[in-house]
Amino acid sequence: MKKAVVYYSMSGNTKYVAQKIAEKTGADLVELVPEKSYPDKGMKKFLWGGKSALMGEKPALVPYEFNADEYDTVIIGSPVWASSVTPPINTFLGDHGEEIKGKKLAVFLCFAGGGADKAIKKLKKALGREDLAAQLILTDPLTNINNETEEKISGFCSAV
Repeated sequence: MKKAVVYYSMSGNTKYVAQKIAEKTGADLVELVPEKSYPDKGMKKFLWGGKSALMGEKPALVPYEFNADEYDTVIIGSPVWASSVTPPINTFLGDHGEEIKGKKLAVFLCFAGGGADKAIKKLKKALGREDLAAQLILTDPLTNINNETEEKISGFCSAV
């Protein structure tokens, strides 16, 4: 069974987890990069990103390779912005949502504030599915690298 980890990361937390999951599961990494970067500092970061997430925006992405037919399992990773997944994930779902509906799906979210449970509910709704093979929520995994974080990642990988 071939797996893909499709993710967007701004500050590196989600990328760190995506790389760990790919390493442990042998999954391909598919990084989503918006053509126009989001502000990554100060209030602009929160205002621009939060507004974009709440509005369900779907930004143009730098071209990436993903063929749903090649994968049995798709793992989606995102930071949490305003209790939502990020706009680049919205773009991916708009482009490939129908193609991945019949796949084994899992999700991991990284956050610093809150709203991860709401983000998962919204993601399930966007996917049109309630069943996920696994879900993982981590608080700032780059600053909380410890045995507990590693065990959570390993448990998630075992489930997918």
